[in-house]
Amino acid sequence: MFESSRQPRLLVLWCPDWPVHAHAREARLPADAPAALIEKNIVLACSPAARAEGVRRGMRQREAQARCPAVQVLRYDPALDSRAFEPVLTALEGALPGVHPLRPGMLAVRARGPARYYGGETAAALALLGTLAELGVPSARAGIADGLFAAERAARWSAPGSDAVTIVPAGETGAFLAPLPVGLLEDPELVSLLPRLGIRTLGAFAALDEADVAARFGPLGARLHALAAGRDPRPATPRIPPRDVDAVVDFEPPLARVDQIAFGMRTASERFLDELLDQRLVCTALRVELFGADGESTDRVWLHPRSFTAAEVVDRVRWQLDAIAGELRSPVARVRLTPETVDPVGAHERGIWGTGPDEGVHSGVSRVQGMLGHGGVGTAVPAGGRMPADRQQRVAWGDRPVLTRDPRRPWPGAVPPPYPATVYEIPRQISVEDVRGAQVSVTERGVLSASPAVIVSPTGSRRDLTAWAGPWPLEERWWDASSARAAQRFQMVDAQGEAWLLVLDARGWWAHGRYD
Repeated sequence: MFESSRQPRLLVLWCPDWPVHAHAREARLPADAPAALIEKNIVLACSPAARAEGVRRGMRQREAQARCPAVQVLRYDPALDSRAFEPVLTALEGALPGVHPLRPGMLAVRARGPARYYGGETAAALALLGTLAELGVPSARAGIADGLFAAERAARWSAPGSDAVTIVPAGETGAFLAPLPVGLLEDPELVSLLPRLGIRTLGAFAALDEADVAARFGPLGARLHALAAGRDPRPATPRIPPRDVDAVVDFEPPLARVDQIAFGMRTASERFLDELLDQRLVCTALRVELFGADGESTDRVWLHPRSFTAAEVVDRVRWQLDAIAGELRSPVARVRLTPETVDPVGAHERGIWGTGPDEGVHSGVSRVQGMLGHGGVGTAVPAGGRMPADRQQRVAWGDRPVLTRDPRRPWPGAVPPPYPATVYEIPRQISVEDVRGAQVSVTERGVLSASPAVIVSPTGSRRDLTAWAGPWPLEERWWDASSARAAQRFQMVDAQGEAWLLVLDARGWWAHGRYD
């Protein structure tokens, strides 16, 4: 089988059950306590002690608690995973260069450098596992192979009680991957189809003709076919960690006026960004910490769609001072600026014709935001949901979106496209009547009391209906009384040719959108 000589030799470190470990440590649980992470009433991950009692990923919370009454239920927080893994990354970056985080609990690094330093691949892997153990990461494992995909599979290959290091000899990646199941390709559509075609292992998939796979499954299928065959040229791209370039300004005597503090921050802001620029970095997320003369403090992380200038740093300090009126009981004695996130300067170079219009828009909007407050100016980003109004989320200008509803996840029962061109932020209450003038209702079994015939607006105007479809039931979060929702959805067309998305719930009929 053909093996690309250009494939990098990579070492992957994997921390099993990292989300459980991070959340249990945050909750100060004993290391051997049975614990389960819950997301949307489903077990997302569980500790070895919980698995020994029969708890499994994908179970409902109630079933998990029935199997293990002592299980500690923890609500999953994705940000906690990354936050807890950051000290581990920082410590490893001090021991070896080129650390490439794959996700919280897993990272990769080129194997060549550590192998030369420690005297072999096995010795390098064991040394790095020892470093993780000193950092409080239990039962970590290592895998070394040609290519990122195979190295990750090797790290996950070791069974409990076996060696913590799995090394795939150079040139034997295809043979190592061949008996593994096709489900490891992590493409739901392909993973569902291949077993129905009699292809259940990566080796069987790799044995197919490359041209035939590309013609049948397209570029994505061709790439997954190459991975199954052991051809993965993706490099381990090291992250650029934030450097220690904090800017601290002390005020003696402490200052209470915003304009005086902002003026005192101008030189420090310029020096702060110049130090980053000397390292070929720009700041895209900035933490501003304010300390009062009596010891109290407050901080906030400001995000930028591109990168901060000195004037924009001063603006953020001023806005934060305006926003925290009353939080600091005493005048400001110290301001600290910390680069929370940095990027290579090359990723933010100006275009060949400049970026004047974009900068003008950003400057103008930022000025308005300064007058109205941080949340006074926002933009909409796509989100997930079953109703059109749920499929957007408002984000303050300049902030990176932190989505509470991921649009990439499946949303069974969602209103199908095409979506209404006009979506009412506040639904409009209406009435839908039958030919006798009685309001149409729906039974618990989804049966209509009569066919809809007229839409009546709150002002009394009436529109005859020419067509309608539905009902489509919607029932969400029935287990949470504060956010539960049950309704019946309809699409209706009136005599004027306008189509409507209407919803009937316990409060009555509502117009949620209009199809233009």
